[in-house]
Amino acid sequence: MPLPSHTPAATPFDPASATIAVVTFNRSSLLTRLLASIVAMDPKPGHVVIVDNASTDDTTAVVESFRERIGTEIVYTRLDTNTGGSGGFSEGMRIAYDLGSTWIWMMDDDVEVLPDGLARMGAWAPRFKSIQGRRYDYDGSEFYWQYRIAEPLAIPIPFAPAGFDESGYKEMNSGCFEGMFIHRDIVAQIGLPDPRFFIYWDDQMYGWLASRKTTAVIVDEFVLRRTREIKQWDMGIRHMNASSNAYRYYIMRNRGYIKQYYRSLGVYNPVLFGLGTALTFGKEIIRLLFVERTVRGTSNLFRGIRDGRRIAKDRSWKPMPPLPRLQP
Repeated sequence: MPLPSHTPAATPFDPASATIAVVTFNRSSLLTRLLASIVAMDPKPGHVVIVDNASTDDTTAVVESFRERIGTEIVYTRLDTNTGGSGGFSEGMRIAYDLGSTWIWMMDDDVEVLPDGLARMGAWAPRFKSIQGRRYDYDGSEFYWQYRIAEPLAIPIPFAPAGFDESGYKEMNSGCFEGMFIHRDIVAQIGLPDPRFFIYWDDQMYGWLASRKTTAVIVDEFVLRRTREIKQWDMGIRHMNASSNAYRYYIMRNRGYIKQYYRSLGVYNPVLFGLGTALTFGKEIIRLLFVERTVRGTSNLFRGIRDGRRIAKDRSWKPMPPLPRLQP
């Protein structure tokens, strides 16, 4: 498929300078699909880093089965414990950075890469240093990702315009580890993703931090496809996905970490941030009622609020440190 006309004229982009960093946990069948899609990529990245969050299935065997046929180097790390998506992506980015990668492309194991995905992302590399591509949903529809946050509230704007103009990109102030394509210079400045989040809000925070250092964009390029079906509530122009008790807990608990980051950067407004927390709580109640059709699970929200308050009161807390700017 030829690149669209709005794609900027590319100065030379070396695919070997990019690393795909994948986090997986007990989903070897999904990981198989992702690795098979990388086999079909043209061009391919210089490395594929796979961080295994202490899987107990046949993940290791699956990875080994692809070493000879994937067409690029696999760097596989199996962690001793499950550190959540946050810990996995932090470790994956650290490995990719230490490999000297200029570009790091983050993704979960429940997507597959379109064959020309790296070429499409690389075409934007001369202009931007924090780039988000688009993806197709499980059913082939165009997935809408909430690419902007209301900064004082620290929550996504659910109805930010979905369309693109002739420029082919829109500025964003958020991030999603399901497709974030980021330059090592930005990683050096803001440090690694914060593993303390465990799950949820970690990529939004990381994208927000990146947008404070560079012009971050989402581009009108479909580069990924989701391979896992998730229960949804169809709201017409938007969808709301099902969640879990663990997600409900961390959604509320991790507001404490966001509050600490906001304070450290001098943007914390207690009234507006509190409103954002209340809206987040309300959204999770709606998710329980209309997506999962239950009232069970609210205790996890309250536990998260309680533990988030403890985190916000921790005077010893510090943000993730910057990294040494070594040349690749």
